[in-house]
Amino acid sequence: MAASTASGASSLADEKMPEPGKAPYEHTGAGDPPALGRIGSLQQKTEANLFPESQVGAEADLEKAEVIPKSTPAPGGVNPADFPDGGLEACMVVLGGWLCLFCSFGWINCIGVFQQYYQQNLLAGYSSSTISWIPSLEVFMMFFGGPVFGKVFDNFGPRWLLFGGTVFHVFGLMMTSLSTKYYQFILAQGICSALGASAIFYAAMSSVGTWFFRNRATAFGIMASGSSLGGVILPIMVSKLIPRIGYAWTMRAVASMMLGMLIIANFTVKSRLAPQPKKLDLMTFVRPLKEPAFSLLCLASFLFFFGTFLPFNYIILQARSHGMSVNLSIYLIPILNASSIFGRILPGIIADRIGRFNVMIVTTAFSAVVVLGLWLPSSGNIPIIIFCVLYGFSSGAFVSMGPALIAQISPIREIGTRSGTYFLCVAVGGLTGNPIGGALIQRDSGGFHYLQVFCGVTMAAGAVVFYADRWVQVGFKAKRI
Repeated sequence: MAASTASGASSLADEKMPEPGKAPYEHTGAGDPPALGRIGSLQQKTEANLFPESQVGAEADLEKAEVIPKSTPAPGGVNPADFPDGGLEACMVVLGGWLCLFCSFGWINCIGVFQQYYQQNLLAGYSSSTISWIPSLEVFMMFFGGPVFGKVFDNFGPRWLLFGGTVFHVFGLMMTSLSTKYYQFILAQGICSALGASAIFYAAMSSVGTWFFRNRATAFGIMASGSSLGGVILPIMVSKLIPRIGYAWTMRAVASMMLGMLIIANFTVKSRLAPQPKKLDLMTFVRPLKEPAFSLLCLASFLFFFGTFLPFNYIILQARSHGMSVNLSIYLIPILNASSIFGRILPGIIADRIGRFNVMIVTTAFSAVVVLGLWLPSSGNIPIIIFCVLYGFSSGAFVSMGPALIAQISPIREIGTRSGTYFLCVAVGGLTGNPIGGALIQRDSGGFHYLQVFCGVTMAAGAVVFYADRWVQVGFKAKRI
């Protein structure tokens, strides 16, 4: 009898105790709910604590457990086991997201072509700093819509964002084709088209995050490669078509192509989670900033973004000032974006295995080194081309890793809102970076050294704050985070 009781107790203990290395919420019963215990209560608080392999911030988890009821069930669709992490439907969402980023961020990535063309043709009477407000507004509006579009996504899903974004983006490009005055370019290209691109961008980014958990950085990297390929094709397309069919018809051709691609995206991009409409509370955008990990993430990205687009915007002008031919210089932006394809995919794959914050720190620091160590002293064609290859790779990693970091430290149902807060902070850096760069060129009597130093220093500062963010979460420990 005693032996039988001991045997039963041992059997019960074996059932309750998880095997080493296995997540405590994993279960094998098809219809039985997982035994979540303490982990289940934390799932509503932060997705980072769900990741069974990262083990990030154990002390912080214990503190959160004291204020979150242990009886709170995990919301449906939020458990890691619920994420498909693949399959036809999830892959179609990534495909649609790829098309969205080709048409939105890919278009933003070719701003250097327009800076150069406007400065030498349509807006030749304006200074470089004044003209740079057009691409800067594009970057700013691209991210400024984040809080609004993120909230729309959380409440209603991606459908209306995609439809409205398609209309605004295409209409803005069509109106840009008719523009002849500075204020018209500001309204059509800098605001209308960019707002549409912003809505498309957020719909895609927020949707993909609901389909992937373990392979999230990889999925984001594949999707973000669409912006890189757009940055390769679109500058060449624009540069080659303008001499043949003129500026106006070139813009119309681009708008028509994007309309076809975005129609496909409207039918493939969707969220896995049903919308949960909530009343607008402005504090939902501010509240995440009270969390040290999230606020440092925003600060680091803000600093890094000060310099991110300076090479994209001024590399052609800088190369020509050092004697590079016109025919070769038009390929610098495509080279930047071509190398960023690998920068947006490979670091994401590595990040899913060794930690996303770890990879972000390395790539942002490398960007600063490349700018200060290679772009600053470069004057010949070969060093400038090598810089484009290396910087395209490292900056591409930053763009694709940002959304993955947001998702890692945020509740899954707040990704849209938190993405909006994050990108609003980033937008300020994007808005002011290019005009500051233009002013530094004037201060340097037409030279680019002041601009290059500013670019490298702000990137280095961003890398330092990314490391501080990692330290807040795990200290100096060598951990996967």
